[in-house]
Amino acid sequence: MNDSQLLRYSRHILLDALGVEGQQRILNGRVLIVGAGGLGSPAALYLTAAGVGQITLADDDTVDLTNLQRQILHRDSRIGVNKALSGQIALAEINPEVRVVPLAERLDAARLAELAAEADLVLDCTDNFATRHAINRACVAQKKPLVSGAAIRFDGQVSVYALHQKNAPCYHCLFPEAAEVEETRCATLGVFAPLTGIIGSMQATEALKLLAGIGETLNGRLLLIDSLDMQWRSVRFKRDPDCAVCSAGPAA
Repeated sequence: MNDSQLLRYSRHILLDALGVEGQQRILNGRVLIVGAGGLGSPAALYLTAAGVGQITLADDDTVDLTNLQRQILHRDSRIGVNKALSGQIALAEINPEVRVVPLAERLDAARLAELAAEADLVLDCTDNFATRHAINRACVAQKKPLVSGAAIRFDGQVSVYALHQKNAPCYHCLFPEAAEVEETRCATLGVFAPLTGIIGSMQATEALKLLAGIGETLNGRLLLIDSLDMQWRSVRFKRDPDCAVCSAGPAA
């Protein structure tokens, strides 16, 4: 690190658990964020501020007026602009040292596998089960840790799937893929604006811990919040030995 970086990241370096070595690992880190909306916005902002070396930000959607209530990466002046490109503009203003790669595309299975292989970890900041399961399969195949969050109405959840570790559960272990699952989206049910900030910030927290190699992550725990009553619950779960994704794949 040069003198400017030592100053910029000094409050991290002062932390005994993190220090120069941990901050350097963050600077060397490569993160894939799928989704530049309510969750991806705060996650990307904090990861950029913390100095993650490269952030690949993928989203094929464009900024809409209804997004601005919670998607804090974007601005009124960028309505109609692709969210990944809008995010790149915002993140460059936070920390120009971070390389932000915007992908204005919907990622299919092959592309997800390719991008997961290039990253140190993946953040799932999407809002539908099909994409979540596709991201999970890519992370299982590439043995890359996955930080997953969700927020709807006043309820949020976050967990870590440490797929780089042997016998770690995957997303499918906890939420098996099924055709009868009913999709719930904020476009129809609404979402409390600060809730997305809470969950996205927690995703950034878990990602930085993974990159720096510090602390205990949420691997094997699902953290749930009811923000209306401000109640937290922690649910433990294990790998499903019959999981169709991780028990039969490379993580087995």
